[in-house]
Amino acid sequence: MADPSPNPSNTPKDPQDKDLAADVIRQKIAGLYHEEPNAKEEVKIAESSPHRSKHQKFMHELTTSGKSLADIQTAWHNYYQALPDDEKHAVWQEFYASHNAHAAPATVDRAEIQKAQTPTLHHHALKPKPSYGKKRLETDNTTIGDIKDRIVKKASSSKKLSRKQHLQSIMFGFGMGAIVLLVMLFGFFNERFVAPFITPSKAVSNTPIIIDPNSAAVGNEQEIIIPKINVEIPVVYDEPSIKEAAVQKALERGVVHYANTPNPGEKGNAVIVGHSSNNILNQGKYKFAFVLLKRLEPGDTVILTKNGKRYVYKVYEKKIVKPTEVSVLGPTAKPATLTLITCDPPGTSINRLVVVAEQISPDPAKNKASTASTTEAAELVPGNAPTLWSRITGWLTGSSDE
Repeated sequence: MADPSPNPSNTPKDPQDKDLAADVIRQKIAGLYHEEPNAKEEVKIAESSPHRSKHQKFMHELTTSGKSLADIQTAWHNYYQALPDDEKHAVWQEFYASHNAHAAPATVDRAEIQKAQTPTLHHHALKPKPSYGKKRLETDNTTIGDIKDRIVKKASSSKKLSRKQHLQSIMFGFGMGAIVLLVMLFGFFNERFVAPFITPSKAVSNTPIIIDPNSAAVGNEQEIIIPKINVEIPVVYDEPSIKEAAVQKALERGVVHYANTPNPGEKGNAVIVGHSSNNILNQGKYKFAFVLLKRLEPGDTVILTKNGKRYVYKVYEKKIVKPTEVSVLGPTAKPATLTLITCDPPGTSINRLVVVAEQISPDPAKNKASTASTTEAAELVPGNAPTLWSRITGWLTGSSDE
């Protein structure tokens, strides 16, 4: 059995080897001390020693107790395991002394130390790294420099653009710019472009739709009907304010009865305003309600329906005024009239087109007194909604057209 004590003469000189060797020796010693000396050997030692230690005395008593070898082995095992480490060491020293020789000192396998020192190399770590630069590529024996030279030569050998190609490029740029400009202009000012293309139906004549006001029943629709220009549009009577923003919002639902003027069937001048043209990007579907109002002439007929009654008016005056001429919103010389107002030219708010008609049916002498409120006074005659361009400029300058 090997001696667990290391021999200093065999310790590796290299410091790293020394540490590894020490670890290996410690492991071997721990393994040796974990196992006790063989019971048969201890029996022989105990019988042959003239001066027995306490461990040898214990073994001698076991051998003379008449127990079987298996029981002796078990008892010796339990005894040895209960000993502290220093006494276990003493047992081994007695064992070696009884054989009159120490076991050969533990040696450290140099190959084992080298194996512990050498890290495991994975197969991919042994692959040679690809090299670039001046070394040739393994695929096609072409260097990076060759590739650069080819690119430079190809670029330098390319033909310059001809004069025709330059002209084509310039024309393409101008064409795209023109398209973008037209789209922007249409977005900003489409109310001016669209208005000239709106025409009345060819099937409509100057003949009034209603000849006898009592000849047909009237529904609950609140509308204005202008046969000559093929207009039949809802009239908004429920807007109580004459402020420009409120009127513009109401115009999304039709033409608007101006709040502080009489209603149809009342004495005085009822005023209705409508768009001649408006940006198609704005809300509402009545952007061109009065775009053809300028075609009306004295003698043409305008009809209003409200609360199940029909009111017929005949045009007798048409004029263009400035937005500041608010007198057109007031009473006229006739007892019951209807004034239609829109912007002129269509798509702008420069002027106001005013068409005035007098009530011919039913008899205006039977009209009631006006219930309109006159607490608010208008500063300008209502006009078109602000254009997209005016809204942008107003936002930039901090002003507003509404």
